[in-house]
Amino acid sequence: MSYIAPSADVADQAVLGEGTKVWHLAQVREDAVLGENCIVGRGAYVGTGVKIGDNTKIQNYALVYEPAVLGKGVFIGPAVVLTNDTYPRAVSPDGSLKSAHDWIPVGVTIEDGASIGARAVCIAPLTIGRWATIAAGSVVTKDVPAFALMAGVPARRLGWVGKAGFPLKQDEGFWVCPETGSKYIEDSNSLKEAEDNV
Repeated sequence: MSYIAPSADVADQAVLGEGTKVWHLAQVREDAVLGENCIVGRGAYVGTGVKIGDNTKIQNYALVYEPAVLGKGVFIGPAVVLTNDTYPRAVSPDGSLKSAHDWIPVGVTIEDGASIGARAVCIAPLTIGRWATIAAGSVVTKDVPAFALMAGVPARRLGWVGKAGFPLKQDEGFWVCPETGSKYIEDSNSLKEAEDNV
């Protein structure tokens, strides 16, 4: 059974998975689909039709604008913004107010296990690869490879992280997690898990 705080605003057309919790002052719009055991923190916003996988956490005051797609186990830090308008304007060139029909929303896709640090901004359209980590305060303007550690404005890759979130260390041709000992192999600006992890 899901839980919705009395002050939250969850559309009747939204779908909440088993065990999902929506906290105070959060808003979940029409046709949003949240998987099982998700958390939507205080004051967070989930846009119309957004898709969110199981076990994903959206922290306080984060803004997840449609048509974002979040995988399983994604972490969205406090006050993160996932944008959806490449060329934002309130008015048309003739000065008339633009409506929802005057632009086409584009989304941010965040793959399984990735983490977005507090107050980071992801400028759509882009994809953040699985298990990547975006440092707090970063501005992401381009696609991010799986397992990448990104920081800065604009965000640049500083290194690699493993599934446990710790920065990886090079050791005898592998990238190794200091926490779990899992090994990864770098191949032309991408990282994959070594077969001996399985």
